[in-house]
Amino acid sequence: MRPESANRTYLVGLVGAGIQHSSSPAMHMDEGQSLGLQISYELLDFDLLPEGPARLAAVLDQAEQRGFTGLNVTYPSKQAVIPLLHELSAEARALHSVNTVLFRGGRRIGHNTDWWGFAESFRREMSDVNPRRVVLVGAGGAGAAVGYAMLKSGTQELTVHDMDRSRAVALAQRMSGLFEDRKISVCDDIAAALAAADGLVHATPTGMQKYPGIPVPAESLRPPLWVAEIVYVPLLTELLRTARQHNCRTLDGDGMAVFQGAMAFKLFFGVNPDVARMQRRFHSKLATAAA
Repeated sequence: MRPESANRTYLVGLVGAGIQHSSSPAMHMDEGQSLGLQISYELLDFDLLPEGPARLAAVLDQAEQRGFTGLNVTYPSKQAVIPLLHELSAEARALHSVNTVLFRGGRRIGHNTDWWGFAESFRREMSDVNPRRVVLVGAGGAGAAVGYAMLKSGTQELTVHDMDRSRAVALAQRMSGLFEDRKISVCDDIAAALAAADGLVHATPTGMQKYPGIPVPAESLRPPLWVAEIVYVPLLTELLRTARQHNCRTLDGDGMAVFQGAMAFKLFFGVNPDVARMQRRFHSKLATAAA
C-alpha cells in the first residue's frame, strides 16, 4: 500500500452508454477496500446525460478538473476518446481503441486493457480449442481488442464482419500491418465464413439488454464451432444460449470484463489486485442485478 493512500480517496469512473448495471464500481471499490485504498467509482452514463455521447469531451474535462485518477471507457467511446488524449500506450495505438484513461500531471494517457482481458480469459477457459480460423463479428473498439487478442493467441486466419463494411476493412488492414504472416480478410456472407471457421468471437452490443437479438444466423451455430462472447449483461446472451443448445463450446463475457478490470486497477492505483476476489465480487454484483 502506498504511504499516502490511507488518507486519500481515489476518484475513478466509467464513461459510456447504458452502464447502470456495470459491475466495475463494485469490483474496484471492494478490491480497494481489501487493499486499504479508499476508492470512489462513478458511473458517467450517456443515457442519463443531455446530448449523450456528444458530451464525451466535457465529461473528460470535468473528471480531470475534479482530480480523477482515471476513467474506464466503454461503448460507444473507445475510439472517439482518442483525439481527446495526449498519449497512447503501444497497444492502444496499434488497436486504435482505448478503454482506460489515466490523468497524470496534466496529461491524459490512453491504454487498452481489453485485449489482455480477453486473451487471459481465453487462455484460462479455452486452451483446448482450435483457434486457427476465427470469424470476428464487430470491428469497433472492442472488436479491435479481441481480434488482436486472438491473433496473439495463435489465430492464423481472421475473418472480420461488420455491418459497416468500411470499418471491417479498416480493422483488417490495421491487423494485417501488425501480423504480416497471418491471413486477415473481410467477409459479407457471415454464414459461409462460419461454415469454414473453427470459432466465432462476437464483439458488438447485440445481446445486451438494450440491444436484444443474435448477431449471426442461428443455423450457423453447429459443433465443432466454438463461440466466444464479450457481452456480460446478461451473462447468458441469446447467442450463447443458442450455441449451447446446438452443443457448441462457449465462452461468456465475464472473464474479459474481470481481467481487463484487474489490469485497469493496476494502472490506476499502482498495485496488483487479487483477481479471484474481483471475480467473486463481479459475479455477486451480476446476481444482484439479475434478481
